[in-house]
Amino acid sequence: MLSFSVSGNYTDLYELTMGETFFLEGRENDIACFDYFFRKVPDKGGYVVFAGLHDLLDVLKDLHFTDDDIHFLRQLEFHESFIDYLKNFRFSCDIYACREGEIIFPNCPIVRVEGNIIEAQLIETLLLNILNFESLIATKASRIKYVAGKSILSDFGLRRAQGLGGIMATKASIIGGFQSTSNVYAAQLYGLKAVGTMAHSFIESYDDELEAFRRFAKSRPHDCIFLVDTYDTLKSGVPNAIVVAKEMEERGHKAEGIRLDSGDLAYLSRIARNMLDEAGLYYMKIVVSNQLDEYVIKSLKEQQAPIDIFGIGTRLATGQPDAALDGVYKLSMAANKPRLKLSESLEKITLPGIKQVMRIIGKNEMFYGADVVALLEEEKGTARMFHPFDSEKSLDLKSFQQQPLLQKIMSKGKKLVSEPSLNEIADYVQKRLALLPIEYKRFENPHIYKIGISRKLMKLRDDLRHEYKTVRE
Repeated sequence: MLSFSVSGNYTDLYELTMGETFFLEGRENDIACFDYFFRKVPDKGGYVVFAGLHDLLDVLKDLHFTDDDIHFLRQLEFHESFIDYLKNFRFSCDIYACREGEIIFPNCPIVRVEGNIIEAQLIETLLLNILNFESLIATKASRIKYVAGKSILSDFGLRRAQGLGGIMATKASIIGGFQSTSNVYAAQLYGLKAVGTMAHSFIESYDDELEAFRRFAKSRPHDCIFLVDTYDTLKSGVPNAIVVAKEMEERGHKAEGIRLDSGDLAYLSRIARNMLDEAGLYYMKIVVSNQLDEYVIKSLKEQQAPIDIFGIGTRLATGQPDAALDGVYKLSMAANKPRLKLSESLEKITLPGIKQVMRIIGKNEMFYGADVVALLEEEKGTARMFHPFDSEKSLDLKSFQQQPLLQKIMSKGKKLVSEPSLNEIADYVQKRLALLPIEYKRFENPHIYKIGISRKLMKLRDDLRHEYKTVRE
């Protein structure tokens, strides 16, 4: 879906310095496996929406080092033989992943990369950069969608986004449930509905508000929305919008609506709705903006504010209050041996080996509230799942359906799956969220989705922990 190529140097320096060492030691054909997963749900929520997968695949299939890239790497004093290797670099690993739009949970592998250790290592930064950001924004958008119900949602976030991240933020917002965007470039790239109204500066540039509305209605009769809070919303803005809307009717046109961008949105929208209805302008919609997020919208809904369209900007495009999804990319196998990272914190000890994630399905095909991470040889199902760090806690799985989440989507650098449209991904998100019990979707103290491991994986991890500790001692 990305329409631009990415430089091979779009990475952190240590990815290249590690790759050079592997190469100089003759390890370029060593096979490795890396897992991508995240540790914490943003905003104390109950789930994350997986987004960015097809952007990643599109970049990887064309990833290479240009002449300019190579010239710069020479300045960093990389070994000439490694430089020659990078000249011919093409990504040729296998990738297994959850479907884009899947509902995912902490500490479960979401993407598995298998292939030669240099290639698998070099893509770490790129993978994290794309998947962490898009998943963060798609999750935020889905939370807003959850409380907004049937109201229309539009992304207004480009001007406050982190540079070109605003393009991906728009895409991720659509995946999460939004219907339109003010971002013209993203609309062009992804075939989205572009929407817009007017700024206060437009109105201020005229001698009076009524004249500004008339001029705008003349040039944009097919999508005319009046911004009514420049001077006085109820005494000036709405009355002037009504005058011009009635004039438009006489010319055979209909104004689309008004926008409120400040003040008590619940109160103003109720009064404005009454004024519009009394003028017979039942068809005009009320759009609101101004620092909206899922909590503000939830409050407006609880107050039964007659709002048709929510324009959400800063808090969506920047993923507030969390600046990032803490996704990580960890080695789980190298040179045909399972690997793990030890830590003083039990939660940061990684899971070794090549693994599959099984979603446990309960009654009525609903998610039971548990995923189990198992070794690949167990992907047809495991009889019992165990708490990752308390073997006394377990769950018998014999009576449950188990659904494997990781599917092969890239073979030797070639995509195996067709690219779905954003609407198809967004539909999948809503279908999967419908299978997640409501307790995991609430904003305050959501249920914690249980993540367990199989008996075989637990044994492998514990054996490696003992082996590594013995070596250290």
